[in-house]
Amino acid sequence: MTSIRSFMTDNHRHCDDLFAKAEQAIAKNNLDAARAAFGHFRGAMLAHFDCEEKTLFPTFEAKTGISMGPTQVMRLEHVQMRSLLDDAVDALKTGNTDDYLGQADTLLIMMQQHNMKEENILYPMCDQHLVDELPQILAHLELELPEA
Repeated sequence: MTSIRSFMTDNHRHCDDLFAKAEQAIAKNNLDAARAAFGHFRGAMLAHFDCEEKTLFPTFEAKTGISMGPTQVMRLEHVQMRSLLDDAVDALKTGNTDDYLGQADTLLIMMQQHNMKEENILYPMCDQHLVDELPQILAHLELELPEA
């Protein structure tokens, strides 16, 4: 059976691949393709955040009693990344590639730091504390993230 860490890390890589497609389109000055690719990436990111916030984090918090620790930090970072995603979409809508590139650079750095914390700290903690719930959680996550 797979682990939460491996499943969610695979989804991080999927989101990274979608982000790279948007970056490639911008590099080719293809705004329409960039808008489409970034829209796909944004949808995948929002689905990832939602499944963590609706399924993974509450289950972890209920099991451990830890609600002001790593899950709280991740939620705050999700808020910041949602704002960057929205700002990048707005920049693409208006064709402001310089603004988009600034938002995308900030988002990339934040995603890399965020993913490292989840993959090296939070997901292993989830695997450790949610052993009994693992089959149900993974089934839920697979439904919520079908492209992972």
